[in-house]
Amino acid sequence: MNKREFVKTLGAGIVGAAATGLPVGAAAAAAPDGTSAAPPPPERVMNWVWITPTPEPVPGGPPAPPPPTVDEWKRRFAMLRANNIHAILPEIYDGRKAHYASGFLPRAADDWLGTILPLARAEGLEVHAWMVSMPCNIPEMWAQHRDWFDVNGRGESSVDKPAYVDHYRFTCPNQPGSQDFIKKRVEEICSIDGLDGIHFDYIRHPDVVIAQALQPKYGIVQDREYPEYDYCYCDVCRAACRKQYGFDPMTLKDPAVSAEWRDFRYDSVTNLVNRHLIPVARKKGKKTSAATFPNWEAVRQRWHHWDVDYVLPMLYHNFYYGDANWVRDHTRAGIDRLREQKKHTQLFSGLYVGDLYPAGLTRLIEKSYEGGARGVVIFSLRQMNDRLWAAFKDATSGVA
Repeated sequence: MNKREFVKTLGAGIVGAAATGLPVGAAAAAAPDGTSAAPPPPERVMNWVWITPTPEPVPGGPPAPPPPTVDEWKRRFAMLRANNIHAILPEIYDGRKAHYASGFLPRAADDWLGTILPLARAEGLEVHAWMVSMPCNIPEMWAQHRDWFDVNGRGESSVDKPAYVDHYRFTCPNQPGSQDFIKKRVEEICSIDGLDGIHFDYIRHPDVVIAQALQPKYGIVQDREYPEYDYCYCDVCRAACRKQYGFDPMTLKDPAVSAEWRDFRYDSVTNLVNRHLIPVARKKGKKTSAATFPNWEAVRQRWHHWDVDYVLPMLYHNFYYGDANWVRDHTRAGIDRLREQKKHTQLFSGLYVGDLYPAGLTRLIEKSYEGGARGVVIFSLRQMNDRLWAAFKDATSGVA
Protein backbone atom coordinates (compact mmCIF):
# COMPACT_ATOMS: atom_id res chain seq x y z
CA MET A 1 0.00 0.00 0.00
CA ASN A 2 1.30 3.44 -0.92
CA LYS A 3 1.80 5.66 2.10
CA ARG A 4 -0.62 8.26 0.76
CA GLU A 5 -3.25 5.65 0.00
CA PHE A 6 -2.93 4.64 3.66
CA VAL A 7 -4.55 7.93 4.73
CA LYS A 8 -7.77 6.94 2.95
CA THR A 9 -7.96 3.56 4.67
CA LEU A 10 -6.61 4.53 8.08
CA GLY A 11 -9.73 3.38 9.87
CA ALA A 12 -8.96 -0.25 9.10
CA GLY A 13 -6.26 -0.28 11.75
CA ILE A 14 -8.25 1.40 14.52
CA VAL A 15 -8.30 -0.72 17.63
CA GLY A 16 -10.31 0.73 20.57
CA ALA A 17 -13.83 2.06 20.36
CA ALA A 18 -14.29 1.24 16.69
CA ALA A 19 -13.74 -2.42 17.50
CA THR A 20 -16.76 -2.30 19.84
CA GLY A 21 -19.03 -0.77 17.23
CA LEU A 22 -19.08 2.63 18.96
CA PRO A 23 -17.85 5.92 17.52
CA VAL A 24 -14.16 6.53 18.07
CA GLY A 25 -13.65 8.31 21.40
CA ALA A 26 -17.19 7.49 22.58
CA ALA A 27 -16.66 4.31 24.55
CA ALA A 28 -15.77 4.41 28.23
CA ALA A 29 -13.88 1.61 29.96
CA ALA A 30 -13.64 0.57 33.56
CA ALA A 31 -10.37 1.54 35.18
CA PRO A 32 -8.39 -1.17 37.00
CA ASP A 33 -9.39 0.39 40.32
CA GLY A 34 -13.10 0.10 39.43
CA THR A 35 -13.61 3.76 38.60
CA SER A 36 -14.86 4.93 35.23
CA ALA A 37 -12.01 5.70 32.86
CA ALA A 38 -12.24 8.65 30.50
CA PRO A 39 -12.97 7.80 26.87
CA PRO A 40 -9.85 7.54 24.72
CA PRO A 41 -9.05 10.56 22.55
CA PRO A 42 -9.73 10.36 18.83
CA GLU A 43 -7.06 8.23 17.25
CA ARG A 44 -4.40 9.93 15.17
CA VAL A 45 -1.17 9.05 13.49
CA MET A 46 1.79 9.62 15.79
CA ASN A 47 5.49 8.80 15.38
CA TRP A 48 7.88 8.35 18.29
CA VAL A 49 11.60 7.95 18.94
CA TRP A 50 13.41 6.30 21.85
CA ILE A 51 16.21 8.52 23.20
CA THR A 52 19.03 7.32 25.45
CA PRO A 53 21.10 9.65 27.64
CA THR A 54 24.75 10.42 26.99
CA PRO A 55 26.78 7.48 28.38
CA GLU A 56 28.66 8.11 31.59
CA PRO A 57 32.41 7.35 31.64
CA VAL A 58 33.39 3.77 32.45
CA PRO A 59 36.08 3.45 35.15
CA GLY A 60 39.36 2.74 33.38
CA GLY A 61 37.78 3.32 29.97
CA PRO A 62 37.91 6.21 27.53
CA PRO A 63 36.29 9.48 28.54
CA ALA A 64 32.60 9.82 27.73
CA PRO A 65 31.56 12.37 25.12
CA PRO A 66 30.38 15.69 26.51
CA PRO A 67 26.61 15.92 26.92
CA PRO A 68 24.76 18.00 24.33
CA THR A 69 24.25 21.64 25.22
CA VAL A 70 20.84 23.23 25.61
CA ASP A 71 21.20 24.78 22.16
CA GLU A 72 22.05 21.37 20.68
CA TRP A 73 18.95 19.82 22.24
CA LYS A 74 16.87 22.66 20.84
CA ARG A 75 18.25 21.94 17.37
CA ARG A 76 17.62 18.21 17.76
CA PHE A 77 14.04 18.66 18.87
CA ALA A 78 13.35 21.10 16.06
CA MET A 79 14.79 18.55 13.64
CA LEU A 80 12.60 15.79 15.06
CA ARG A 81 9.45 17.84 14.76
CA ALA A 82 10.36 18.86 11.20
CA ASN A 83 10.78 15.17 10.34
CA ASN A 84 7.32 14.11 11.53
CA ILE A 85 8.20 12.94 15.04
CA HIS A 86 5.43 13.75 17.50
CA ALA A 87 6.63 12.19 20.77
CA ILE A 88 9.92 11.33 22.42
CA LEU A 89 10.72 8.53 24.88
CA PRO A 90 13.74 9.62 26.94
CA GLU A 91 15.21 6.84 29.11
CA ILE A 92 15.12 8.44 32.54
CA TYR A 93 15.63 5.27 34.61
CA ASP A 94 17.84 2.47 33.29
CA GLY A 95 17.63 0.04 36.20
CA ARG A 96 20.75 1.51 37.79
CA LYS A 97 20.40 5.27 37.98
CA ALA A 98 17.74 7.91 37.62
CA HIS A 99 18.35 10.54 34.96
CA TYR A 100 15.91 12.84 36.72
CA ALA A 101 15.69 14.44 40.17
CA SER A 102 14.65 11.29 42.04
CA GLY A 103 14.25 11.46 45.77
CA PHE A 104 15.05 7.80 46.46
CA LEU A 105 16.95 6.24 43.54
CA PRO A 106 20.69 6.52 42.80
CA ARG A 107 21.05 9.51 40.49
CA ALA A 108 23.15 10.22 37.43
CA ALA A 109 25.41 13.26 37.45
CA ASP A 110 22.82 15.60 35.97
CA ASP A 111 19.04 16.02 35.85
CA TRP A 112 18.75 15.12 32.17
CA LEU A 113 14.97 15.07 32.12
CA GLY A 114 14.81 18.46 33.82
CA THR A 115 16.97 19.85 31.03
CA ILE A 116 15.20 18.39 28.01
CA LEU A 117 11.56 18.36 29.12
CA PRO A 118 10.81 22.06 28.64
CA LEU A 119 12.85 22.16 25.43
CA ALA A 120 10.93 19.28 23.87
CA ARG A 121 7.58 20.67 24.94
CA ALA A 122 8.50 24.05 23.46
CA GLU A 123 8.87 22.31 20.08
CA GLY A 124 5.46 20.72 20.40
CA LEU A 125 6.76 17.24 21.19
CA GLU A 126 5.02 14.98 23.68
CA VAL A 127 7.34 13.56 26.34
CA HIS A 128 6.74 10.07 27.72
CA ALA A 129 9.28 9.08 30.37
CA TRP A 130 10.92 5.73 29.55
CA MET A 131 11.46 3.56 32.64
CA VAL A 132 13.13 0.16 32.92
CA SER A 133 10.62 -1.69 35.07
CA MET A 134 11.52 -5.17 36.34
CA PRO A 135 15.35 -5.40 36.25
CA CYS A 136 17.15 -3.90 39.21
CA ASN A 137 20.91 -3.38 38.97
CA ILE A 138 21.44 -1.41 42.16
CA PRO A 139 23.95 -3.48 44.19
CA GLU A 140 22.54 -2.33 47.53
CA MET A 141 19.17 -3.76 46.55
CA TRP A 142 20.70 -7.17 45.79
CA ALA A 143 22.00 -7.36 49.34
CA GLN A 144 19.06 -5.80 51.16
CA HIS A 145 16.15 -7.29 49.21
CA ARG A 146 17.34 -10.54 47.74
CA ASP A 147 13.86 -12.02 48.11
CA TRP A 148 12.45 -9.56 45.55
CA PHE A 149 14.33 -11.16 42.66
CA ASP A 150 13.26 -13.76 40.13
CA VAL A 151 14.29 -17.39 40.66
CA ASN A 152 14.77 -19.77 37.74
CA GLY A 153 13.67 -23.38 37.32
CA ARG A 154 16.92 -24.58 38.89
CA GLY A 155 16.22 -22.58 42.04
CA GLU A 156 18.89 -19.97 41.21
CA SER A 157 18.31 -16.30 41.95
CA SER A 158 18.75 -13.81 39.11
CA VAL A 159 21.05 -11.94 41.48
CA ASP A 160 23.55 -14.81 41.28
CA LYS A 161 22.79 -16.28 37.85
CA PRO A 162 21.32 -13.63 35.57
CA ALA A 163 20.27 -15.08 32.22
CA TYR A 164 22.34 -14.10 29.17
CA VAL A 165 23.81 -10.80 30.42
CA ASP A 166 24.71 -9.25 33.77
CA HIS A 167 21.91 -6.69 33.74
CA TYR A 168 19.21 -9.39 33.55
CA ARG A 169 18.65 -9.26 37.29
CA PHE A 170 14.86 -9.18 37.19
CA THR A 171 12.60 -8.65 40.17
CA CYS A 172 9.49 -10.78 40.62
CA PRO A 173 6.08 -9.29 39.77
CA ASN A 174 4.46 -11.14 42.70
CA GLN A 175 6.81 -10.05 45.47
CA PRO A 176 5.08 -7.27 47.49
CA GLY A 177 8.35 -5.42 48.04
CA SER A 178 9.16 -5.46 44.34
CA GLN A 179 5.66 -4.27 43.48
CA ASP A 180 5.99 -1.37 45.92
CA PHE A 181 9.45 -0.44 44.59
CA ILE A 182 8.17 -0.21 41.02
CA LYS A 183 4.96 1.53 42.07
CA LYS A 184 6.94 4.14 44.02
CA ARG A 185 8.99 4.84 40.89
CA VAL A 186 5.85 5.27 38.80
CA GLU A 187 4.31 7.60 41.35
CA GLU A 188 7.43 9.77 41.52
CA ILE A 189 7.86 9.98 37.75
CA CYS A 190 4.19 10.68 37.12
CA SER A 191 4.32 13.55 39.61
CA ILE A 192 6.70 15.47 37.32
CA ASP A 193 4.93 18.47 35.81
CA GLY A 194 4.90 18.67 32.03
CA LEU A 195 5.22 14.94 31.32
CA ASP A 196 2.62 13.52 28.98
CA GLY A 197 3.06 9.92 30.03
CA ILE A 198 5.16 7.09 31.38
CA HIS A 199 6.63 4.30 29.24
CA PHE A 200 7.16 0.83 30.74
CA ASP A 201 10.09 -1.16 29.38
CA TYR A 202 11.25 -4.62 30.52
CA ILE A 203 7.82 -5.15 32.06
CA ARG A 204 8.12 -8.92 31.82
CA HIS A 205 10.09 -11.98 32.85
CA PRO A 206 13.45 -12.84 31.26
CA ASP A 207 13.23 -14.49 27.85
CA VAL A 208 12.80 -18.21 28.29
CA VAL A 209 13.74 -18.41 24.60
CA ILE A 210 15.55 -15.45 23.06
CA ALA A 211 15.12 -14.32 19.48
CA GLN A 212 16.57 -16.77 16.98
CA ALA A 213 19.21 -14.45 15.52
CA LEU A 214 20.55 -13.60 18.97
CA GLN A 215 21.19 -17.18 20.06
CA PRO A 216 24.50 -17.54 18.17
CA LYS A 217 25.69 -14.32 19.82
CA TYR A 218 25.44 -16.03 23.20
CA GLY A 219 26.62 -19.41 21.97
CA ILE A 220 23.42 -21.19 22.86
CA VAL A 221 20.79 -23.27 21.11
CA GLN A 222 17.30 -23.03 22.57
CA ASP A 223 15.25 -25.73 20.88
CA ARG A 224 12.93 -25.84 23.89
CA GLU A 225 12.40 -24.15 27.24
CA TYR A 226 15.32 -24.83 29.58
CA PRO A 227 15.05 -24.36 33.38
CA GLU A 228 18.00 -21.98 33.68
CA TYR A 229 16.08 -19.43 31.58
CA ASP A 230 12.60 -20.12 32.99
CA TYR A 231 11.19 -17.77 35.68
CA CYS A 232 9.83 -17.29 38.34
CA TYR A 233 10.00 -20.08 40.92
CA CYS A 234 10.43 -17.99 44.06
CA ASP A 235 8.64 -18.98 47.26
CA VAL A 236 5.88 -16.42 46.74
CA CYS A 237 5.14 -17.62 43.19
CA ARG A 238 5.21 -21.28 44.18
CA ALA A 239 2.85 -20.68 47.13
CA ALA A 240 0.46 -18.62 45.00
CA CYS A 241 0.42 -21.30 42.29
CA ARG A 242 -0.32 -24.02 44.87
CA LYS A 243 -3.19 -21.93 46.21
CA GLN A 244 -4.64 -21.22 42.77
CA TYR A 245 -4.02 -24.46 40.90
CA GLY A 246 -3.16 -27.02 43.56
CA PHE A 247 0.41 -27.86 42.50
CA ASP A 248 3.96 -26.70 43.11
CA PRO A 249 5.50 -25.72 39.75
CA MET A 250 8.94 -26.83 40.92
CA THR A 251 7.67 -30.43 40.97
CA LEU A 252 6.46 -30.42 37.35
CA LYS A 253 8.29 -32.87 35.12
CA ASP A 254 7.99 -30.51 32.13
CA PRO A 255 6.76 -27.04 33.17
CA ALA A 256 6.57 -25.93 29.53
CA VAL A 257 3.51 -28.11 28.87
CA SER A 258 1.49 -26.81 31.82
CA ALA A 259 -1.10 -24.30 30.58
CA GLU A 260 -1.96 -23.34 34.17
CA TRP A 261 1.65 -22.53 35.06
CA ARG A 262 2.04 -20.55 31.85
CA ASP A 263 -1.16 -18.58 32.56
CA PHE A 264 0.05 -17.93 36.10
CA ARG A 265 3.14 -16.15 34.79
CA TYR A 266 1.13 -14.20 32.19
CA ASP A 267 -1.34 -13.10 34.85
CA SER A 268 1.41 -12.15 37.30
CA VAL A 269 2.78 -9.51 34.93
CA THR A 270 -0.68 -8.39 33.79
CA ASN A 271 -1.82 -7.90 37.38
CA LEU A 272 1.26 -5.82 38.13
CA VAL A 273 0.50 -3.57 35.18
CA ASN A 274 -3.28 -3.29 35.49
CA ARG A 275 -3.76 -3.33 39.26
CA HIS A 276 -0.64 -1.63 40.58
CA LEU A 277 0.91 0.67 37.98
CA ILE A 278 -1.78 1.99 35.65
CA PRO A 279 -4.04 3.27 38.46
CA VAL A 280 -1.14 5.35 39.80
CA ALA A 281 -0.41 6.89 36.40
CA ARG A 282 -4.10 7.48 35.69
CA LYS A 283 -4.57 9.21 39.05
CA LYS A 284 -1.71 11.55 38.13
CA GLY A 285 -3.26 12.25 34.73
CA LYS A 286 -0.51 10.54 32.71
CA LYS A 287 -0.83 8.33 29.65
CA THR A 288 0.71 4.87 29.79
CA SER A 289 2.63 2.96 27.14
CA ALA A 290 4.75 -0.17 27.05
CA ALA A 291 7.57 -1.61 24.96
CA THR A 292 6.56 -5.18 24.28
CA PHE A 293 7.72 -8.32 22.45
CA PRO A 294 6.23 -9.82 19.30
CA ASN A 295 7.01 -13.29 20.72
CA TRP A 296 5.16 -12.38 23.88
CA GLU A 297 4.80 -15.97 25.10
CA ALA A 298 8.59 -16.26 25.49
CA VAL A 299 8.70 -13.44 28.04
CA ARG A 300 5.35 -14.22 29.73
CA GLN A 301 4.07 -10.84 28.51
CA ARG A 302 0.42 -11.10 27.44
CA TRP A 303 0.32 -7.40 26.63
CA HIS A 304 -2.95 -7.53 24.71
CA HIS A 305 -4.61 -7.94 28.14
CA TRP A 306 -3.07 -4.75 29.49
CA ASP A 307 -4.96 -1.49 29.99
CA VAL A 308 -2.21 0.75 28.64
CA ASP A 309 -3.11 3.62 26.31
CA TYR A 310 -0.39 2.77 23.79
CA VAL A 311 1.58 -0.36 23.00
CA LEU A 312 4.89 -0.22 21.14
CA PRO A 313 5.86 -3.76 20.12
CA MET A 314 9.56 -3.98 19.29
CA LEU A 315 9.33 -5.46 15.80
CA TYR A 316 13.08 -5.79 15.37
CA HIS A 317 12.82 -7.98 12.29
CA ASN A 318 16.52 -8.81 12.00
CA PHE A 319 16.45 -10.36 15.51
CA TYR A 320 13.99 -12.95 14.17
CA TYR A 321 15.35 -13.45 10.65
CA GLY A 322 12.32 -11.52 9.44
CA ASP A 323 11.74 -8.99 6.67
CA ALA A 324 9.40 -6.04 6.11
CA ASN A 325 6.46 -8.36 5.56
CA TRP A 326 7.22 -9.93 8.94
CA VAL A 327 6.81 -6.45 10.48
CA ARG A 328 3.48 -6.01 8.69
CA ASP A 329 2.23 -9.41 9.82
CA HIS A 330 3.17 -8.89 13.47
CA THR A 331 1.65 -5.42 13.45
CA ARG A 332 -1.60 -6.88 12.14
CA ALA A 333 -1.50 -9.79 14.59
CA GLY A 334 -1.03 -7.45 17.55
CA ILE A 335 -3.97 -5.31 16.47
CA ASP A 336 -6.13 -8.39 16.06
CA ARG A 337 -5.30 -9.57 19.59
CA LEU A 338 -6.16 -6.16 21.03
CA ARG A 339 -9.41 -6.10 19.08
CA GLU A 340 -10.35 -9.52 20.44
CA GLN A 341 -9.87 -8.18 23.98
CA LYS A 342 -11.89 -5.03 23.11
CA LYS A 343 -9.02 -2.81 24.20
CA HIS A 344 -8.77 0.89 23.42
CA THR A 345 -5.02 0.51 23.17
CA GLN A 346 -3.38 2.05 20.10
CA LEU A 347 -0.50 0.16 18.49
CA PHE A 348 2.67 1.70 17.05
CA SER A 349 5.28 -0.46 15.32
CA GLY A 350 8.73 -0.30 16.94
CA LEU A 351 11.49 -0.36 14.30
CA TYR A 352 15.20 -1.08 14.81
CA VAL A 353 17.29 1.07 12.46
CA GLY A 354 20.71 -0.44 13.13
CA ASP A 355 22.39 -1.39 9.82
CA LEU A 356 19.40 -0.16 7.79
CA TYR A 357 19.75 1.68 4.50
CA PRO A 358 17.21 4.45 3.75
CA ALA A 359 15.27 2.26 1.31
CA GLY A 360 14.98 -0.44 3.97
CA LEU A 361 13.63 2.02 6.52
CA THR A 362 11.09 3.27 3.98
CA ARG A 363 9.85 -0.25 3.35
CA LEU A 364 9.54 -1.03 7.08
CA ILE A 365 7.48 2.11 7.59
CA GLU A 366 5.20 1.37 4.66
CA LYS A 367 4.66 -2.20 5.83
CA SER A 368 3.89 -0.96 9.35
CA TYR A 369 1.15 1.25 7.97
CA GLU A 370 -0.07 -1.60 5.80
CA GLY A 371 -0.42 -3.71 8.93
CA GLY A 372 -2.59 -1.02 10.52
CA ALA A 373 -0.13 0.72 12.87
CA ARG A 374 -1.08 4.17 14.16
CA GLY A 375 2.49 5.23 13.50
CA VAL A 376 6.03 4.00 14.09
CA VAL A 377 8.65 4.18 16.82
CA ILE A 378 12.34 4.45 16.01
CA PHE A 379 15.11 2.86 18.04
CA SER A 380 16.94 5.01 18.46
CA LEU A 381 17.80 8.67 17.96
CA ARG A 382 21.49 7.87 18.27
CA GLN A 383 21.33 5.42 15.35
CA MET A 384 19.68 7.82 12.91
CA ASN A 385 21.57 9.97 10.38
CA ASP A 386 20.65 12.62 7.82
CA ARG A 387 19.93 10.11 5.04
CA LEU A 388 17.71 8.00 7.28
CA TRP A 389 15.84 11.08 8.48
CA ALA A 390 15.23 12.15 4.89
CA ALA A 391 13.78 8.71 4.14
CA PHE A 392 11.71 8.79 7.32
CA LYS A 393 10.23 12.18 6.51
CA ASP A 394 9.34 11.15 2.98
CA ALA A 395 7.79 7.86 4.10
CA THR A 396 5.65 9.52 6.79
CA SER A 397 4.71 12.81 5.13
CA GLY A 398 1.54 11.43 3.61
CA VAL A 399 0.29 10.16 6.95
CA ALA A 400 1.75 12.46 9.61
